[in-house]
Amino acid sequence: MGGRRRTLDNIFVERFFRMLKYEEIYFNAYASPLDLRKALRKYIAYYNDERPHQSLGYKSPKAYYWPDRPVKIQIA
Repeated sequence: MGGRRRTLDNIFVERFFRMLKYEEIYFNAYASPLDLRKALRKYIAYYNDERPHQSLGYKSPKAYYWPDRPVKIQIA
């Protein structure tokens, strides 16, 4: 919170971290910190490029904000 009456300032970040923990971290065991970092990068890319968001009409942020750009799907 940044000051008076700013209780909702970080609500979006808190929501993202909740989704990150419940969709990625709590379901997986990581052998090393490097494996965790790789998984976090992969999840953040998924969250921004592919995961549908209710507030955006069930589109991904990439598809909502940049509809002209083709969506590149990577299979790992």
